Amino acid sequence: MTRTVALLVNPTAGKGRGEAEGRIAAERLTAGGVTVERLVGPDAEGALRLGREAVARGVDALVAVGGDGMIHLALQCVAGTSTPLGAVPAGTGNDFATMLGLPIHDPVAAADIVADGVVREVDAARLSFGDVSAGETGRWFAGVMSSGFDSAVNERANQMRWPRGKARYNVAIIAELGVFSPMAFTVTVDGVTIEREAMLVAVGNGISYGGGMKVCPGARLDDGLLHVTVLGKVSKPEFLRVFPRVYKGTHISHPAVEVLVGREIGLSAEGAISYADGERVAPLPVTATCVPGALRMLVPAGTALPRRIT
Repeated sequence: MTRTVALLVNPTAGKGRGEAEGRIAAERLTAGGVTVERLVGPDAEGALRLGREAVARGVDALVAVGGDGMIHLALQCVAGTSTPLGAVPAGTGNDFATMLGLPIHDPVAAADIVADGVVREVDAARLSFGDVSAGETGRWFAGVMSSGFDSAVNERANQMRWPRGKARYNVAIIAELGVFSPMAFTVTVDGVTIEREAMLVAVGNGISYGGGMKVCPGARLDDGLLHVTVLGKVSKPEFLRVFPRVYKGTHISHPAVEVLVGREIGLSAEGAISYADGERVAPLPVTATCVPGALRMLVPAGTALPRRIT
């Protein structure tokens, strides 16, 4: 049984649900005899510092309260260490939690898993980018890293003040469609390089991102590999026909879609930005390397990871 946990809380996750669900989870854990340290940083950098300090102190688990963004932040604290990561999913998308069979917006059940669940080793991907000699390396992602149209939409949405929530992204999609052009990507898979004009390139340690878009349906969290989905150059009307199929993972049967598999993936494209687990990473080039068993997750006993979607 987990005895001491640090709850890393995003109070704004899920339009404020993070604060409420974090409090409920803390009460449940305390009632069960678990010592709880509640960590709320003033910003992402502050939260990261608090999480790393808790891991250094030797807590039994670090628990992310929020969505994929908070799990991504907590991952930077525990990846490659022996400290397990738990989650109280309270965000909007919760893709990574869903892949692990964790209860969504059920803080009591999530707290019980933190207290009494089992540790499951899963893969994570280590990123390197920019000038490695200057220290621009060491960031991790657990789900999907992408670049191209979806990243351009994120960039646009992040600069918008209105509307709020998902409506902002819908507006950003429409606006970006009017100006976006396929990009010249260089993709390197385990040392083999290809060049493609593409609408987007996604590198998946897991299957989905963006609240259920199964962009890399063949990916698994425990196979030591990354799956790459390349959507090649298509007309905008065709793109609008293909893109919705990502919610079922059936887009990979389209002739413009290419799927590659490897352990180390390099992406390069002039002017392109990469996002991982929904968070901005860096301009390309970026290299992602799968590290088997780098993350120890608290999951329900008997959890089976998702099968490949074929």
